[in-house]
Amino acid sequence: MSTLTVPQPLPTPEEDCHKLYKAFKGWGTDEKAIIEILGRRSAVQRREIREVYARLFPKSLIDSLHSELSGDFRRAVILWVQDPAERDATLAHEALKKKGYRHASIIVEIACASSPDHLIAVRQAYCFLYYSSLEEDIINYYSRHPFLTQLLVRLVSSYRYDGMYVNENLVDTDAAELYNAIKLWQQEPPTGLVNILSTRSFHHLKESFHCYQKTNGKSFYEDVESNKSYDNELKSILITVVCCIESPEKHFAEVVRTSVVSLGTDEDSLTRAIVTRAEIDMKNIKEEYMIRYKTTVNADIIGDTSGDYKNFLLTLVGSAEP
Repeated sequence: MSTLTVPQPLPTPEEDCHKLYKAFKGWGTDEKAIIEILGRRSAVQRREIREVYARLFPKSLIDSLHSELSGDFRRAVILWVQDPAERDATLAHEALKKKGYRHASIIVEIACASSPDHLIAVRQAYCFLYYSSLEEDIINYYSRHPFLTQLLVRLVSSYRYDGMYVNENLVDTDAAELYNAIKLWQQEPPTGLVNILSTRSFHHLKESFHCYQKTNGKSFYEDVESNKSYDNELKSILITVVCCIESPEKHFAEVVRTSVVSLGTDEDSLTRAIVTRAEIDMKNIKEEYMIRYKTTVNADIIGDTSGDYKNFLLTLVGSAEP
């Protein structure tokens, strides 16, 4: 569930644009006004504001934000103002340019914690923004790791069934195949593992993971963790796949927590988790966070961030109550 709070009555896009323009053109930027307007508008409303702003003024809203704001606050606001599919395409492209396979987890989040329709929109936005396909760039950037390339390409190119129907016979079969894949994988990764993770519906996979644990006494996650045939980076990616499918709120609660308890705040990860999930399941993430860490998302944001950046994130996550 979303934690976004939209005011009632809602100002018109024209009214919002004039207030934003005034916030940019006054004696110093009025960051509070920017937070109050943009931090309390839905994706559809933000798109309308961008379109009206471009019509009324000689500079785009994104360009104005870029020139008037700075640092982590600027990055968070600009990501928030972007269309959600464009935002995820941007995050995927940034992840591919960074060294180290750990950044591939961002692509997994986009592929496995999004609806099938949103994933298609991300791929379309990626082509429009970067003049290449997401799949093409994954192959180029991860060419030295064939299995990771195969897994990521299949995940981002998948269009899964999005309903609740589950074939119980296939659940048993898939659970057994997943078990064999994890236990018997020594050299070449079995194609069945990728096929199942990249084609089955999320509801089907949750049932398959449950069947796996019920049958084998350990979870799929635990068996991946204990298999010594995998390098740690590959384990991390597979575990992220499972977590994003099985319980996105648990995954993003962990992303938030890791970003604030590590040596120095990881603002990029904190921003990504809050900006991308505020309109989807941030309420669930906050509840999970309280259960797992015995504190609130709000408290950790307050403890690890400051200024306009802190105020903007707190606006998106809502009240301190989970």
